[in-house]
Amino acid sequence: MPAAIDLLRGARLAVLTGAGISTDSGIPDYRGPGSPPRRPMTYQQFVSDPAFRRTYWARNHVGWRYVHRTRPNAGHDAVARMEAAGVAVGLITQNVDRLHTLAGSRAVIDLHGTYAEIVCLECGDRTTRDALAHRLEALNPGFAEAVGAVADVEIAPDADAVIESTEGFRVADCERCGGTIKPDIVYFGESVPKERVERAYALVDEADALLVAGSSLAVMSGLRFVRHAVRSGRPVVIVNRGATRADVDATLRIHAGTSQVLPVLADRLALR
Repeated sequence: MPAAIDLLRGARLAVLTGAGISTDSGIPDYRGPGSPPRRPMTYQQFVSDPAFRRTYWARNHVGWRYVHRTRPNAGHDAVARMEAAGVAVGLITQNVDRLHTLAGSRAVIDLHGTYAEIVCLECGDRTTRDALAHRLEALNPGFAEAVGAVADVEIAPDADAVIESTEGFRVADCERCGGTIKPDIVYFGESVPKERVERAYALVDEADALLVAGSSLAVMSGLRFVRHAVRSGRPVVIVNRGATRADVDATLRIHAGTSQVLPVLADRLALR
């Protein structure tokens, strides 16, 4: 920790976060130590097969109730404090849980979108996930309660509840055109919008150093920003419990939880 403080003191930081920062809020990650193997639904599966969409929305209907109640933890709060103190110029998050925004962070790039909004793939109409929750409950009264009564339900990072049977679940369509709706998040197999990626690169360029918190950097979506920082000569500090794909690129590696490390960094770096 002292080495990280010495390295980052006086620097303006860009912060990149992943699922590991939200585990202490009760949201599991995909690749952390002890995480069960998961196979998230791909974009192609979702758009091409009504059965996949039924499965997705049935599981999400259950999982949303849990994830919607989660709250920021000490790691999220620390990132918000770094921004408020002028230590962090902004934040790139791979998470879709909106916990950084709830913690008070303002300069947030939601790289993969958020599950708080729903978009129609045909007409582009948007609505909130809260509004959709009421529609799905009306179409499927008692479904979530019945699932919860059977067993404790495992929840994945994207609000996907692991339940066996989704037979009979009724899917809601777009209220405007009757088209297919999906969460406004980037699915596996789908590309992050170019404009969003460019804003993230610009944020890294604006900063003097990159702080990675709670990400295994297993996919290029986040790893590219580490490599960009390295190419431009910016130091990279990675805080993560497990190994990451960029460990060899890191200027400094801290093997610890974000809820323990980030508050200390926020306190010490704010002193300048």
